[in-house]
Amino acid sequence: MLFMLIVKASKNSEAGKLPSPELMEAMTKYNEELVKAGVRVMAKGLHPSSNGIRISYPRPGEKPVVTEGPFTESKDLTAGFILIDVNSREEAIEWAMQMPDPQGHGEGQIELRQVF
Repeated sequence: MLFMLIVKASKNSEAGKLPSPELMEAMTKYNEELVKAGVRVMAKGLHPSSNGIRISYPRPGEKPVVTEGPFTESKDLTAGFILIDVNSREEAIEWAMQMPDPQGHGEGQIELRQVF
């Protein structure tokens, strides 16, 4: 079963601030554990939304609208993701619970979603 751990953006990640060296080390260790367990498929961080482009479809059948970032609501944005291949929803939750606060400063939030 594939699950995506979606790391939600914060004001710091949207400002392009890198995590502290301690958090980087903790995330590296966490990723190494995922690899060692054979469950990590892919993990990537994303640039801030200031480098992003949003395509929206406000009117059915009409041409989509292109909007360049930055986008204002950081809580609705994604800062990165980890894709894992596990045996159950419970195992995915266990792995998600082991992730260090991905933003630090108590700002981190992870959304866990199963992939079709």
